[in-house]
Amino acid sequence: MLSDVRAIAFDLDNTLWDVEPVLARAEERLAAWLAEHAPRLAAQVSREDMRRARDQLARAEPHNAHDVTYLRLTALAAHAREHGYDERIAERAFEVFLSARNEVAVFADVHPALTRLGARYALASLSNGNADLARIGLESVFAVSLNARQIGAAKPDPRCFARLSHSLALAPAAILYVGDDPHLDVDAARSAALPTAWVNRRAREWPSELAPADLTVTDLTQLAEMLGV
Repeated sequence: MLSDVRAIAFDLDNTLWDVEPVLARAEERLAAWLAEHAPRLAAQVSREDMRRARDQLARAEPHNAHDVTYLRLTALAAHAREHGYDERIAERAFEVFLSARNEVAVFADVHPALTRLGARYALASLSNGNADLARIGLESVFAVSLNARQIGAAKPDPRCFARLSHSLALAPAAILYVGDDPHLDVDAARSAALPTAWVNRRAREWPSELAPADLTVTDLTQLAEMLGV
């Protein structure tokens, strides 16, 4: 199966970088900005309140649940109105969050491995998140970069992989999908007929209810070695 692969598509968060500390820092920057520019809001709305508001919005508008940018902006605008601020302040606050959200440190193996893999394969990205590859400095690496907001659906929705296949002008079987999440990445891609690679950087146990990925690697260097590049 892997001999037919012509492109490799990557998940981003926790596949190319560790996202949890990035998001924590972004939330801290947002909180500090709100404390200065919207103190009533900052004093009365906790991070947990904001998270709950986004979750409630996603349930109320399931057609927008895939779009994390929309959810955060819309919820922030509602908080602003509720506390006597112009809702346009949400756009400024979100830019503070987004700037910090894109201050990522890619894993040490990423740049060298992508260079090796890119010499043989077309490279792409497919993510549920709102990372900005241009800000991160990876935009030129990928021939195709897709996220849930562009597609109108989030993994594991098969439309994500159909869009990926269409954008690369390749059959699903010719695209190796690489990610860290057994369900959203590996099982979802396999259900859409893509070969798969699981990046297990944290020595986790594979879920017993799922068939294994076609490849299991600890990092992208090992992926390149297993593919013979």
